[in-house]
Amino acid sequence: MKKIIFGITGLTIGGAERVLVDLANKLSKDYDITIFTLYAKGELEKELNENVKLKSLYNKPYKELSKLGQKVLAPLKVLLFKNSIYKKNIKGNYDTEIAFLEGPITRLFSAKNEKVRKIAWIHNDISLVFGQGIKSKIKKHLDEKVYDKYNDLVFVSKDNLEKFNKTYTNLKISEGHKKVIYNYIDKERIIKKSNENIDVSFDKDSINFITVARLVYQKGIDRLIKVHKKLIESGYKHNFYIIGDGPEREKLEKLIEENNVGNSFFLIGQKENPYPYAKQADYFCLLSRFEGYGMVLEEAKILGKNIIITDTAAREAVEGYSNKYVLENTEEGIYNGLLKVLEDDEKNRNSEEMKEQYDNSNIIKEVKELIGE
Repeated sequence: MKKIIFGITGLTIGGAERVLVDLANKLSKDYDITIFTLYAKGELEKELNENVKLKSLYNKPYKELSKLGQKVLAPLKVLLFKNSIYKKNIKGNYDTEIAFLEGPITRLFSAKNEKVRKIAWIHNDISLVFGQGIKSKIKKHLDEKVYDKYNDLVFVSKDNLEKFNKTYTNLKISEGHKKVIYNYIDKERIIKKSNENIDVSFDKDSINFITVARLVYQKGIDRLIKVHKKLIESGYKHNFYIIGDGPEREKLEKLIEENNVGNSFFLIGQKENPYPYAKQADYFCLLSRFEGYGMVLEEAKILGKNIIITDTAAREAVEGYSNKYVLENTEEGIYNGLLKVLEDDEKNRNSEEMKEQYDNSNIIKEVKELIGE
């Protein structure tokens, strides 16, 4: 049986992390699967089936590292001592090594080993994911050499591939070894978990929007709060529920208070099971400044939700899906788009027929072809 190792920063709650758990569980029927994380004890570890092995560099989550010491030194250690870490934990044990997320794990898995197949998975817009400052420029320069050490590169959207090619123009890897494979997700698991109870009571007399996202600049929650305020002032009663946590939480809480929308815009925190919340909402939103693909949209499609996105790479996720709005990716565009949604609400509600059309079985076939039987 072929031995495969996936690498990721940690199995915390996140899009790429959920995809990896579902993918590893599915592939473990035909391969010997191991997941290597930099940081242990992520919330999603318990969702791995018994056939998937798990090993970690640090035996604690990143958030439990001491701020002044370990949080600075841990990623630096991976960068400076990647060859010794790789040799001790990975080298010589696997047939295929897959770095499943851009950043530290991709740099670590790039350590030299000509006897194995190396694959890097790119989940985001590589031109924006590290920001625009001097640190981002350094990372982009370092990673151009890193990606050349892989046999194959996998992108979760065509847009990601195009942005990658524009960012890295001097790679030696041929276009034939760059592939687009959309995110795999376990449909049955989501439908089952969507029937669980929730701890939030949605206002049945109002229109309810939900977003599932990390509270980071990329996701654009700050501008969504401002748009929500304008719509309320225009006389359109509605609620926003945001599932997720992240470094911008305190800033967003202040913005909600400043705009006096605390009774209609709710940050309800991270939920290990966001699906029953999404199921009960009227609309699922992903109004980001930029996206890699938007795995949460696959989940929303499985649940048959009306979907609203900004014009990012996420548009690929809703191609062929009838119950969607694609909004101009500006604050004004979001306002105008949501205004139309609220005005057209009555004819948007019936989406049940979409549930049975969801099929992603071909994705597993593509991944197996990539790995090789």
